[in-house]
This record gives sequence, structure tokens and C-alpha cells, in this order.
Amino acid sequence: MTTPIGVHHLAVSTKDMKGQVEFFTQVMGAPLVALFDMHGVEGAWHGFVRLSDHCLLSFVQVPGVEDVESTVGVTHSGTGAGISAPGTMQHLAFEVGSMDELLGMRDRLRSNGVVTFGPIDHGMCHSIYFAGPEGLTLEAAFSEVPVDHRAWVDPAVCEAIGMTPDDVRRYVDPAPYARPTEPVAQAAIDPAMPQMGYPPEELAFMVTLTDDEVTAAASTPDPPVRLADAP
Repeated sequence: MTTPIGVHHLAVSTKDMKGQVEFFTQVMGAPLVALFDMHGVEGAWHGFVRLSDHCLLSFVQVPGVEDVESTVGVTHSGTGAGISAPGTMQHLAFEVGSMDELLGMRDRLRSNGVVTFGPIDHGMCHSIYFAGPEGLTLEAAFSEVPVDHRAWVDPAVCEAIGMTPDDVRRYVDPAPYARPTEPVAQAAIDPAMPQMGYPPEELAFMVTLTDDEVTAAASTPDPPVRLADAP
């Protein structure tokens, strides 16, 4: 069955790559694993810190980002209860492995001068809350057991947002998908469907390319430093 199995990386826009790397490596203890010129984007940098072997946090610094204003209530929520524009990241929660590790993270943050609240028992998880550079609203959380939808999907909230009982059944048990024996053709541009933010004429051209053409044009598999030359 084809389905997401986790988050490979979450990319955060920054105008201070070094400052973000400093915070997440030194304050939170996530080691730097990659930092290079962003593939296909002139003048941009892409950095990654490791959360686990299969989960990274990424930072992207693109020329011109320093001219974009950050505004609480628009681009940033400011707190876990604040608002930001639809489609933006309201807050980011990191997983830790135990309650003891959650308390250890709280103490690590406070030892580095970061105001940290919690732990707070939400039932489905225990959480601490703090801020990161450039207005990031952050959380660390631990769940003792997997979240059970039978206890945590509230019928009253479902009704309030227009979700029917049939919807709920579909959402908690999505239909399986079996990959066809032949690749599926590129989708046509449909204004009713989500679209990436390329200029319309550029997107119209891109969807005419074959998968092989996209792979050949955009792939950059070689690392910036050969392992044989690495210190």
C-alpha cells in the first residue's frame, strides 16, 4: 500500500542560516548533517539537522528573504494558540522518547536561557512549549501510547466542521492504493486542485515534460564534498 510513513524533512525559511544551525545544534542537540548550495536555485543555501536516521529538519535561505517581513498573526502564530495565514505552519512539535527525556529537553532549553513552559498533559501527549529563532513556535512532545481515534475524534467537532459519520469512517481508514503496473501519466493542470507556485506559463511547460526529462534536468546526486576528501 502506498502511504506516507513519516516526515523526511520539514523545510523552514530563514534569513539567518548560521543562527538557525547554531540554535538547533547547540541548544537542542540536533547535529548538522548537510549544508550546500540549494539545487537549482542560484544564490540559495539548504541546511539540514538530524532528528533521526529518517527524519531531518531543513532550513532554506533564498536571496530576497531578508526583505520579507515576519508578522505575528500572519506569517507566524507567536504561540501554540495563535493564528497564522492558512497554509502556514502554526507550530512545530518534536518527538522525544520518554517523559524523562521530555523533562531533560525542558531543562536543556532552560539551561541555554530559553523560556520553556510545561510539561502539560494533553491526554494524547505530554508537551513543553518554547520559541526558536525568527519567531518559530516550537513544542516537544511524548505520547505514552499511540493515539486512538475512537477516543480522540470528537463527534461534536466533526459536526461543527461539516464532517459526516461517513466522512469520519473514510478518514480514519483511508482506502488502500495499489500502484498500477504502468506509470500514471502526469496530471493535467486543474484550477480546482492544489498547484505549486510556479508562474503559470512555467508550470504549463513543466507538465509537458516526461518524468525522465525532469529527472535528467533537475537531479544533482553528487555531494559537495567527496567522502574520500572529508576530514
